Amino acid sequence: MELSMPPPQIYVEKTLAIIKPDIVDKEEEIQDIILRSGFTIVQRRKLHLSPEHCSNFYVEQYGKMFFPNLTAYMSSGPLVAMVLARHKAISYWKELLGPSNSLIAKETHPDSLRAIYGTDELRNALHGSNDFAAAEREIRFMFPAVITEPIPVGQAAKDYLNLYVIPTLLEGLTELCKQKPADPLMYILDTSLSIIFYYS
Repeated sequence: MELSMPPPQIYVEKTLAIIKPDIVDKEEEIQDIILRSGFTIVQRRKLHLSPEHCSNFYVEQYGKMFFPNLTAYMSSGPLVAMVLARHKAISYWKELLGPSNSLIAKETHPDSLRAIYGTDELRNALHGSNDFAAAEREIRFMFPAVITEPIPVGQAAKDYLNLYVIPTLLEGLTELCKQKPADPLMYILDTSLSIIFYYS
């Protein structure tokens, strides 16, 4: 009896990570941890938000007692915003961060990033999106030019591949076999560029 395994499926998810103003000097160290944890840093930018921008970013926290302190803290200096991608990026990043209160993190999750770099409940060193909707909104806020369309999965991904990718690949590889160029790599590059310009 032959066991057939389903083909592997890769789901790439994105989340927003922020290195907050008081630990920006630890950026390289934190990025190294991020990369070693299996994330890809898709986009990165260093910026200094105004209190107004911080208020807009944390609009869901508006009205809470800590809101003025939060906006003052987040606008107190430059921060680093990053779009992180990997399988289950949101939950893995939240797990790596640990509890939002750094004092609790130090007790319950001593190896978490907030336990290592955070100071207290407010100055917890890093930010991570809570869920998919928050990640989409926050990425769009920090990176207005980035495309945050959902990556097709399952049947939608197969349909996309069958409609756009496979025919183009088939056409290019067939042409490659017919031509038998001296430098196949350069030929593929030239052909791909021609196809892109033709369809754009």
